[in-house]
Amino acid sequence: MDQQHRSGCPINLTLEVVGDKWSLIVLRDMMFGNRRHFRELLTQSGEGIASNILADRLKRLLEDGLISKAGDPSHKQKAIYSLTEMAIELLPVFAHIAAWGRKWLPVSEELSIRAELLEKGGPEMWDRFMEELRADHLGEPLSQAAAKRLPVRAELQAAYLAVVARNATAAAG
Repeated sequence: MDQQHRSGCPINLTLEVVGDKWSLIVLRDMMFGNRRHFRELLTQSGEGIASNILADRLKRLLEDGLISKAGDPSHKQKAIYSLTEMAIELLPVFAHIAAWGRKWLPVSEELSIRAELLEKGGPEMWDRFMEELRADHLGEPLSQAAAKRLPVRAELQAAYLAVVARNATAAAG
């Protein structure tokens, strides 16, 4: 982050780092989808990011300190991307953005159920999820309580799959 900034305003500075659509989508997919490889980020996002844009955003997120990159021990030519603490602490921001979107925009039930659960779960759920992200991305140990419960990401995914199944049954019947 050694670039010149338009101003020292915290909103401006934050938007300079994460203010474009694709950076937030990449961070979302890493956070909520546990996508850690370039190919996963490229092919498993519903928004259809182009490979050159993804490469650019990963480079910028690395330079700005939101993600880190390490070699994949299972494959010499692959890299594993991880969220840094800086990115993990964006989780409440994502929860608030999603809650705003649910309130004001024409969201789909399937893609908004996770946002609904995060909104209802509030800061307690966000803290649990951030602890799990720190374990997954930073290698920090989980607390004993966290190790015994269903991970937040699994809880969110189960809710999503239940809505998809219910809607498929309703459409078939």
